[in-house]
Amino acid sequence: MNRKNLTSWLPMALLAFVLLTPLRPIVLGGLQRGLLATGLWNADAPAAPAAAVPVVLTGGAAYPHNLPMVTLDGKAVNLSDLKGKVVFVNLWASWCPPCRAEMPGIEALYKKVDHSKVAFVMLSLDDNAAKARKFVQAQGYTFPVYLRTGDLPAPFDSNSIPSTIILGPDGQVAARHDGMAEYDTPEFEAALDNLGKSTK
Repeated sequence: MNRKNLTSWLPMALLAFVLLTPLRPIVLGGLQRGLLATGLWNADAPAAPAAAVPVVLTGGAAYPHNLPMVTLDGKAVNLSDLKGKVVFVNLWASWCPPCRAEMPGIEALYKKVDHSKVAFVMLSLDDNAAKARKFVQAQGYTFPVYLRTGDLPAPFDSNSIPSTIILGPDGQVAARHDGMAEYDTPEFEAALDNLGKSTK
């Protein structure tokens, strides 16, 4: 093979290598993170609770259906344990490039909010808990990560990931965004804070 042929096939071979190996989500996630930095994928801020869409309620309680989950250590937790806080629920998986792309922004937001008022539920949809754990540890993320223990009830049963659902302290859905977004914006942070204040 001469040098000209090698030069023309090298980019294709490199692309095939990236797309057909475990490097795929890392490379694509990095490219998508660069797109997020442009500001084109900012998430909509949560609406006022009056405009909120109600979650399916159980037993008349003002909180959504059970969302059983476990911590990465295997401790059982339920979403209803977070009643009284604004809850940022993000559905993701370690193999999902857009999920990887938005996580640095979510981590930055997590570090800025008042955790006595806003809770984060980073719900991994990975079938392999070890992969989710390894990914989170490798990235050094500090937000709380959970694993599902059953089917996702409405409004969490999304057909796409990443998906983010914001619940007000009363359990009402204040915002939902399907797809990649940049959440680390002053507007989004202020909206979370205001959502917590407006339902008291």
